[in-house]
Amino acid sequence: MPISKEKKTKILAELKIIAKAKSLAFVNFHGLTVANATELRRKLKESGVSYLVAKKSLAKKALGGAGFSGVMPELAGELGIAWSEDLLAPARETFSFQKKFENKISLLGGVFLGKFMAMEEMKNLALIPPLQTLRAQFVNLINSPIQRFAIVLDAIAKVKS
Repeated sequence: MPISKEKKTKILAELKIIAKAKSLAFVNFHGLTVANATELRRKLKESGVSYLVAKKSLAKKALGGAGFSGVMPELAGELGIAWSEDLLAPARETFSFQKKFENKISLLGGVFLGKFMAMEEMKNLALIPPLQTLRAQFVNLINSPIQRFAIVLDAIAKVKS
């Protein structure tokens, strides 16, 4: 069923606003059931990620005029666009669903800091842990030598007593 001209104009205006985001993830959701799509939207919303389904022709028109550098990735299948204030959240959250629903959803590519990224580059970004995890790993890295030194001192104290 064709979309009316007014609705296309509204979608295009929304896509132009989205195109100003620093990070976008393009998602193919072909074969996803309504229940799974609802679960996807709910989880994305809980993570602070917004999600929009759009026609590829309208998305290409809006993204082409946004001034992103690089080559726009191939947008095959149905197109969903995820964006967020957190630069890595759209890629990370959609990639986690890709692992959950293997053949029904896939990360097609995206935009990161004003540059189009291919599918593999977005997957690499998705594998970066959240900031809280990175902080915890850093603290553990700093704490490890101190902890080992304390264990050695304790062993020496036991031997001398």
